[in-house]
Amino acid sequence: MSDAQPQEDVAQEVLALIAPMRAYARSLTRNATDADDLVQETLLKALANIDKYTPGTKLRAWLFRIMRNTFLTDVHKRNRERPGIEDCVADQLTVQPQHDMYLLGRRLMAAISRLPTKYREILILVVMMGESYEDAARICDCAVGTVKSRVNRARRMVIDQLGEDELEDLVQVRASGM
Repeated sequence: MSDAQPQEDVAQEVLALIAPMRAYARSLTRNATDADDLVQETLLKALANIDKYTPGTKLRAWLFRIMRNTFLTDVHKRNRERPGIEDCVADQLTVQPQHDMYLLGRRLMAAISRLPTKYREILILVVMMGESYEDAARICDCAVGTVKSRVNRARRMVIDQLGEDELEDLVQVRASGM
């Protein structure tokens, strides 16, 4: 197409075909917004390849073929690129920030370090290290009842220092797997 007049004629024909193209696009996409996007993409492709159009042939058929091929290519691409369940972040649970656990842990350790030695060592042995009352009694050379009493008092002192709400927060954060 080297002549300017035939190009103007083709441009006028294309403009006259926008309404039917939009109707055809809506029948393909079933969505007005997607249909408008499809018409626009079809027109861009047609303009980019206008030299491949043979004057005197049916422009409507040529444009509709471009539109149909574009639509089918998009459908295949969407089906091929569909995210799987494991790739979808919408269903993933939110993860609590790590720094909250760190700060709560630091406050807890500070509260434990302020305990008197006899309470601190029993609390660490039984609660933190998981020693039985009997083993803790042997290690500290005292009665099992004394160990139980000191553990109970040490827990109460830590709760008094931190407050029950903050200690519950620590337990919840720890239970959530952090």
